[in-house]
Amino acid sequence: MVRRSRSRKLQKLTGLCRREEGLRVKRSCPSCGPSEPGGEEKKGRGNPVSVQLFPPELVEHIISFLPVRDVVALGQTCHYFHQVCDAESVWRRICHRLSPRLREQGSGVRPWKRAAILNYTKGLYFQAFGGRRRCLSKSVAPQLAHGYRRFLPTKDHVFILDYAGTLFFLKNALVSSTLGQIQWKRACRYVVLCRGAKDFASDPRCDTVYRKYLYVLATREQPGVVGTTSSRACDCVEVYLQSSGQRVFKMTFHHSMSFKQIVLVGQETQRALLLLTEEGKIYSLVVNETQLDQPRSYTVQLALRKVSRCLPHLRVACMASNQSSTLYITDQGGVYFEVHTPGVYRDLFGTLQAFDPLDQQMPLALSLPAKILFCALGYNHLGLVDEFGRIFMQGNNRYGQLGTGDKMDRGEPTQVHYLQRPIALWCGLNHSLVLSQGSDFSKELLGCGCGAGGRLPGWPKGSASFVKLHIKVPLCACSLCSTRECLYMLSSHDIEHHPAYRDLPASKAVGTPEPSLGAGAPQDPGGVAWACEEYLSQIHNCPTLQDRMEKMKEIVGWMPLMAAQKDFFWEALDMLQRAAGGAGQGPPPPES
Repeated sequence: MVRRSRSRKLQKLTGLCRREEGLRVKRSCPSCGPSEPGGEEKKGRGNPVSVQLFPPELVEHIISFLPVRDVVALGQTCHYFHQVCDAESVWRRICHRLSPRLREQGSGVRPWKRAAILNYTKGLYFQAFGGRRRCLSKSVAPQLAHGYRRFLPTKDHVFILDYAGTLFFLKNALVSSTLGQIQWKRACRYVVLCRGAKDFASDPRCDTVYRKYLYVLATREQPGVVGTTSSRACDCVEVYLQSSGQRVFKMTFHHSMSFKQIVLVGQETQRALLLLTEEGKIYSLVVNETQLDQPRSYTVQLALRKVSRCLPHLRVACMASNQSSTLYITDQGGVYFEVHTPGVYRDLFGTLQAFDPLDQQMPLALSLPAKILFCALGYNHLGLVDEFGRIFMQGNNRYGQLGTGDKMDRGEPTQVHYLQRPIALWCGLNHSLVLSQGSDFSKELLGCGCGAGGRLPGWPKGSASFVKLHIKVPLCACSLCSTRECLYMLSSHDIEHHPAYRDLPASKAVGTPEPSLGAGAPQDPGGVAWACEEYLSQIHNCPTLQDRMEKMKEIVGWMPLMAAQKDFFWEALDMLQRAAGGAGQGPPPPES
């Protein structure tokens, strides 16, 4: 017992001595200079140690364990952390943590940062129109995918193409829920369909029932000359069954021809494949889909499309198609049209004067005021977005799918004034969708046209103007697609894909009043006053109070307000509408 008590006293004594020695140690920071003479008397705290004293490799290693959102936020605090958080070595570690199987960093000025953010923001979201649960769900995320570039829903499944050229097959399946119940779930399993893919397409109709086959444009290594061991990379088109992912057909092209996009047009028996080359030329070939599942081989003829034969100086940048028409956008922003049926031609242009049934491939040029960046093509209407972010709609407007506020057809591109700078545009059978971003960087989904079947969530009766849909939009949503059963949104952020919109000159602004001769007259460059007068006239033309409240809700959706402001006005209008409906129809007050 005596020995134990002596050892405890000795431990206490040595501990006190060490504490006193620790208090006498002077801590200094090279960036702050030596400590003051009386520094050791301040309870032993000393001067603070700067983070800049640590080795840069250690700081980068510690930061690489933070979530991507926190790394971006930390880089905005000061100049030092901005340099550290923006280093490629940090993003290389983050990229390896997010995608351990990614070996190559990809291309671009900042390859590792681009790859890390692509894999951090990738996601496919969907919301079913029917059923009890109408909420936004997320599909399974393939671990092998290097970001998401394109997606296409078919009859039973969803196909996704990543930035590495891998095409994934997302299957619907029966799964067990947390309560032990068996339920049908969308896009919950995935397999790799093929690699080396450039683009893919299926039946261009909006109804996914017709999408039986999937056409994949890919690059494959072909054996060279007989007697040599060399091989050549050749482009080919492979046809897969969408139900099982089985390849049923393959056609290979000459190694001198390189393609970048494929679209389909026409009926099943006369399916035309349009292929866009790297040089901007269009080639086409015709196949019979009803004979693709038969085990035989035959030769198809690849011919130059008439738009490239008649206008050889044009360089096509991208294509869009539906069952009976094709749209081409050139590198200079020009738009050319092919219409193959008289009914669709009448819906799009309002007349059959220039339609030639014997020469359906003759391209028709659309007259537009500026360069077109991208488009969306529906069955009998279309949407165009120019370099200033303006939206132009044209075609059939029976259900109000043009978003012009009425149901009058438009035979030429007509601007939708209250929408600017969309992220994505989609045109369906009889409705249209626009993905836009507010001034606070929040995104919202707007829609117009027929609302039957729940295709415009929150607006079952539809709308002749673009209104905000009751759906939660992911922060990095970049494209969308709607089917009869479901609404899909693809989430992906590419740091090298910056918005290409330009500021509209004041001389081209619609609704801008002419400059007066008097000095000091206030101008209205955006046409705000003119738009407000137009809104008031529309409200005045509504016969009942309920109609005026509904029209006011639509007008709030048109105005360039922040998302929180729009939600406030919509909630306030709903409260007033419910109060007016519950009060009954009483005599109007004398002031009215």
